[in-house]
Amino acid sequence: MSVRPVRILLVDDHEMVRQGLKAMLARYRDDVVIVGEAGNAEDAERLVAALGPEIVLCDVRLGNASGLDLAKSLLQRDAGCKIVILTVYDDEQYLYQALRVGVSGYLLKRVDGAELVGHLLLAADGHIVIDPMLAGRAATSAARLQAGEFWPGARLGLSQRESEVLALAVSGMTNRAIAARLVIGDETVKSHISSLYRKLEVRDRAGAVAVAMREGLFR
Repeated sequence: MSVRPVRILLVDDHEMVRQGLKAMLARYRDDVVIVGEAGNAEDAERLVAALGPEIVLCDVRLGNASGLDLAKSLLQRDAGCKIVILTVYDDEQYLYQALRVGVSGYLLKRVDGAELVGHLLLAADGHIVIDPMLAGRAATSAARLQAGEFWPGARLGLSQRESEVLALAVSGMTNRAIAARLVIGDETVKSHISSLYRKLEVRDRAGAVAVAMREGLFR
């Protein structure tokens, strides 16, 4: 069991959200205490090193940065660090990717104070905490995957559209050709490609194609 109160670092790029969370959690100071807050990944890394919080409560997106990239960086430095994602993004693909990174929780910002504190205490004690609604959807998706009814790339955190874009890239299509095939804009294609690069941890199309071939995504 962790020693209470559990020490929390808040990481969110919206000051209003941070202030709201601090006000909400102040009622539970016997269980959790906010030791610091950061509005970007750079400040978060500095404060984690300086303050040594037990849990980093972090959004999945931090302006132009990724909360998942921050989580990965923090966990590479200290595998014992616990990261709990608190976000509005209820896409199970974000959940899959977060779990692959090694986070201790994925919660939605609709959670109330008592629920959030309960989840944080469980995370501090080594449990994985997931928003119940999202956990149910993820379980359904996992069952479909087991039945072979899911799309290639889902297990790597790719959305269905990102998998479609990657499949066409593997076939040798240009961005413009992919846009025409899928009836979407060129900029939308670029956005999907940037996202799948990040999820696959590659820097270019050749790297993405190599991962797709290595993982046997498209046979």
